[in-house]
Amino acid sequence: MRKLIILMMLLLTTTLSFATEKNMSETQTKVKLTTTLGDIIIQLNSEKAPLSTANFITYVKDGFYNGTIFHRVIPGFMAQGGGFEANLSQKKTHAPIANEADNGLKNKRGTLAMARTNVPDSATAQFFINLKDNGFLDHTAKNNSGWGYAVFGEVLEGMDVVDAMAKEPTGNRNGGYQDVPKTDIVITNAEIINP
Repeated sequence: MRKLIILMMLLLTTTLSFATEKNMSETQTKVKLTTTLGDIIIQLNSEKAPLSTANFITYVKDGFYNGTIFHRVIPGFMAQGGGFEANLSQKKTHAPIANEADNGLKNKRGTLAMARTNVPDSATAQFFINLKDNGFLDHTAKNNSGWGYAVFGEVLEGMDVVDAMAKEPTGNRNGGYQDVPKTDIVITNAEIINP
């Protein structure tokens, strides 16, 4: 009887350990962006930004980001990508998601946030990486001017690559797009990697 109790306790401990590891891996998904300037490893935060994280993962799994460019880079501010091909044709996206900017995560240097229009719940595939602390992009109120931009991850490795983007000359292209790098910075591959 004693052996049976010990065996059951060991099984329970193993099951709990496995469940904890599984839960941690789900909240700490990492994505590797291979770009023409180098690799960027991002850790997503599905605990505080579940919708934004799931949305981003869907686009990664679909291969959507492969061949897209960082189409807007402003030194001392941010680098935005995930929606345009090299010829600046915009890719067709899934439906917009709800804005999760009230999740407590801040737009600090190295964080990844959802890009959107002036409408709070308009984010689809585009994202940006903050080049510095951009507190003015944080959530302050649940209205159009205060919603902010939802942070859902952070750069773990490759911030030097993001900084290198900010050193590339930019200009206007296709009659209206501003701050576009003159040499395309392409995401050649986006993939989920093991936590």
